[in-house]
This record gives sequence, C-alpha cells and structure tokens, in this order.
Amino acid sequence: MLQGTLDLLILQTLAPGPAHGHTIAHVIERRSDDVLQVEHGSLYPALHRLENRGWIASFWGTSENNRRARYYRLTAAGRNQLVEQTSRWQRLAQAVNRVLRPAEE
Repeated sequence: MLQGTLDLLILQTLAPGPAHGHTIAHVIERRSDDVLQVEHGSLYPALHRLENRGWIASFWGTSENNRRARYYRLTAAGRNQLVEQTSRWQRLAQAVNRVLRPAEE
C-alpha cells in the first residue's frame, strides 16, 4: 500500500462506529474484494500511531465470540483528519488518472 493509505482506510472503517482490530482488517479486505490484505504487523502499529496522534481512542469491550477485545473509535480530530485525507486522496487519484489516461491531443 502507498504510505499513509492504511491510516486513511482505518479511519474510514471506523467512521460508522467502533471496531476491534480483527474486524477492521476484515472490513478493509472485504470491501476491497480481497485485493488489500492487512497484516497484523502493519495494522497494530498503525492503530497505535493513530491513537498517539489523537485521531482514534481505544477501550476494552467484549467481542462477538464473548472474548475481551480492544476496540477503537474515531475521535473528533480523527473525523476531521478523515475528511482532510479523503480529499487529498481524491485529488491524488484524479491526478494519477489524468496521467494514465491523457486527453486526446
């Protein structure tokens, strides 16, 4: 993945509500039709980084299979960052598409 992309995907995944790490990875993989694979070695450092930046917060809860799990949720700063990063990503994707599909000369 491009640098910073995982952060954006995590923020977007948490937009509807809190989730634990396994669910975050599963949602990203499912929504991308398994094109994007999120390894735990990348996911958890990203979650800690986002938490340190104040964009997400964590709390302990009980998972669907009745196990104790750490859940993550967006903070107000995280919602603002999601809007900013989504806009930046859309501009980048449009620019790349313009290069890949140049207008007929």
